[in-house]
Amino acid sequence: MPKMKTKKALKSRFKVTGRGKLMRRKQGRRHIMTKKTSKSKRQSKNPGLVMSTIATKFKKLMGAA
Repeated sequence: MPKMKTKKALKSRFKVTGRGKLMRRKQGRRHIMTKKTSKSKRQSKNPGLVMSTIATKFKKLMGAA
């Protein structure tokens, strides 16, 4: 059976932490920032975690175990 290719789109969007969780960037930081409240802008700076149900599938596609 051939090796599974890594999905480069996932590899660029997510990062695996030391404990094996997936980090992601939060949405809504590209443009039209004037409408958004300071609180929402501040909270979207920090990276978020991917839900564990999806994370296992993503990690398999990324080739990270």
